[in-house]
Amino acid sequence: MAKLLYKLGMGTYRRRLPVVLIWLLVLIGTGVGAFTLGGETSNSMSIPGQESTTALERIQEKFGSGETASAKVVVQAPDGQKLPQHVKAISDLVADESALKGVRSATNPLDPAAPSVNADVNVGYSTVTYDVKPGEVTAEQRAELTKAVDKARAAGLTVEVTGTAMQETPHVGGPTEAIGVVLALVVLALTYGSLVTAGMNLLSAGIGVGIGTLGITIATGFMDLQSTTPILASMLGLAVGIDYALFIINRYRQELRLGSSVGHAVATAVGTAGSAVVTAGLTVVIALVGLAIAGIPFLTQMGVSAAATIVVSVLIAITLVPAVLSLLGRRVLTRKERAAEASEPKDRGVIRAWGGAITRNRVVALLFSVVALGIVAIPVTSMDTTLIQKPPAGSTQERADQILAKGFGEGFNGPIIVLFEGEGAAATATEASKPIAQLSDVALVTPAQPSQDGKSALVTVIPKSGPDTVETEKLVADLRAELSGVDGGKAYVTGATAVSVDVATSLDKALPIYLAVVVGLALVLLVLVFRSLLVPLVGVLGFLLTIGASLGATVAVFQWGWLSGAVNLDSTGPLISLTPILVIGILFGLAMDYQIFLVSRMHEAHHRGAKPIEAITTGFRQAAPVVVAAALIMFSVFAGFVPAGEATVKSIAFALAVGIFVDAFVVRMVLVPAALALLGERAWWLPKFLRWLPELDVEGTALDEIEKKDRAEPVSVG
Repeated sequence: MAKLLYKLGMGTYRRRLPVVLIWLLVLIGTGVGAFTLGGETSNSMSIPGQESTTALERIQEKFGSGETASAKVVVQAPDGQKLPQHVKAISDLVADESALKGVRSATNPLDPAAPSVNADVNVGYSTVTYDVKPGEVTAEQRAELTKAVDKARAAGLTVEVTGTAMQETPHVGGPTEAIGVVLALVVLALTYGSLVTAGMNLLSAGIGVGIGTLGITIATGFMDLQSTTPILASMLGLAVGIDYALFIINRYRQELRLGSSVGHAVATAVGTAGSAVVTAGLTVVIALVGLAIAGIPFLTQMGVSAAATIVVSVLIAITLVPAVLSLLGRRVLTRKERAAEASEPKDRGVIRAWGGAITRNRVVALLFSVVALGIVAIPVTSMDTTLIQKPPAGSTQERADQILAKGFGEGFNGPIIVLFEGEGAAATATEASKPIAQLSDVALVTPAQPSQDGKSALVTVIPKSGPDTVETEKLVADLRAELSGVDGGKAYVTGATAVSVDVATSLDKALPIYLAVVVGLALVLLVLVFRSLLVPLVGVLGFLLTIGASLGATVAVFQWGWLSGAVNLDSTGPLISLTPILVIGILFGLAMDYQIFLVSRMHEAHHRGAKPIEAITTGFRQAAPVVVAAALIMFSVFAGFVPAGEATVKSIAFALAVGIFVDAFVVRMVLVPAALALLGERAWWLPKFLRWLPELDVEGTALDEIEKKDRAEPVSVG
């Protein structure tokens, strides 16, 4: 692979201008495509074929509801008054709602035939139904509804709005994300000693993210994609894009300082660091595409979209970055470096001391890292997950939910819907309602609502507990057990809580299989890279500690509320169901990145004759500074999505930021070198029956002869 990539690097050097132009044309082309072909994303997180999803489809077919966006306009009378005292204001509000663009219907809370008021008649709600799916209500339509609400408020009523129609599509980019990028630029500038080189690194990564997210936008015009898909792709693409370019540029600068010509330095950087980039990128892609194992379409879309963005980042790192380096020549070095004679780069005192301390005190370092990470991982044992998302603090949605909970009970915001099908469905539903009402945690069972053909009926069950509580989740299971033997037809349990339970169950079943397949494939890849069994095994076991610490810290902050103010957390509660599997998938790929970049230099030193301890310290001195910079960059990018992040992304970004920090600075730079020092020569052992495996030559040892020949030639100024 090293020779193949060396040739690619040399070809890029010779055709640097066309390569740059081609990438710019691709960026412009995807931009035009996104503008003309892009569609809307969806907030739906259901799974086709699950009981809850099937029921929603049948409700849409039989009752014309269930799949459309709707809003609850909550009305509260002033203290000491009742809603009937404000009949005109409420009637005017309903009339204004009905006249809004895109609204199919709007109910009147005081309608005698179907009132929607509480027992005290001081709180009610109007249900506004739109003719589009959730997530497709435009900002203009939401603004018009807000105007109608403001008019009713002026009449003396307290009016707030909640529901799927008020959900905004999250956007990529914002002030805090920009701060993360600025911090990344500062780290790059300190690493290179050059703002121009740092800017080039950041710009190349930005082009990759731009192409990736614009490509996802194009895809939204042809398929339904979940709204967090482009955010996760951009977050991950930006982080790895910066890091991959960093590894190429750093190796290029090393070659120039050793006296190589610009062309050979570019080709060698692509052949060596580029090999590690390709291998690391492949590991990340395996982890992301492996999310398809869960069998959840929206999760598969997230994984594949992010993986496609990673592929673009890798291609840019081994083509566009070398092309720009070819144009810059030796200007990527500082003036002092350009004036200095060719020589090996000096060791950094802190890094040299760190590596030496770890290898000398390997037992203490290993035990300390394992115990410390084990303690941080303890909260994982109490982790709860849900798909129910709380509205932003201080928003009209939050105020509406609070009024409803106070007026109708905590469970009103998480109703469970039961669909009955069969001959005499209404009678069956009425009969089944009696035992349902006797179940624990049931506050109310509404009268059966029959369909027009009489073959279906709906019953709404209002729990006593809130929608994201364990009690309400248990009620879903109790309902299904109670209705499993219903006479004269079939019953389906659905609603947001039921969908959440079904997704969580599917994820729980898929997670062990996902881990086995993805970790297994990555182990095979790492065995090929290092030609060792124990090095990949140490890397994977270290990753398990990383995951434990990452999710443990996330539970402590987002579920227990520890240091919640530091991350601008509105309220505590269960983690989003997607968090564990997404964090495991993404962190595994990134952890293996550091394993490859750090240990490959150790392997290179050992392959060239260094003894085990010497190989560890040599590889550590060479790779650790770059790994530190890469980890700080990734941490900055992920952390930038936390303070003002969209609810679904906030906990995931926090877990990734913690995971990156722990994996780089504790696992890869303490635990792994300590474990390898303890193993000694055995670390590089490969059984005879596996020695037929091909050598990937990530370190580029096959380029030694080319390197010797090039360094005998005069240095090109470039």
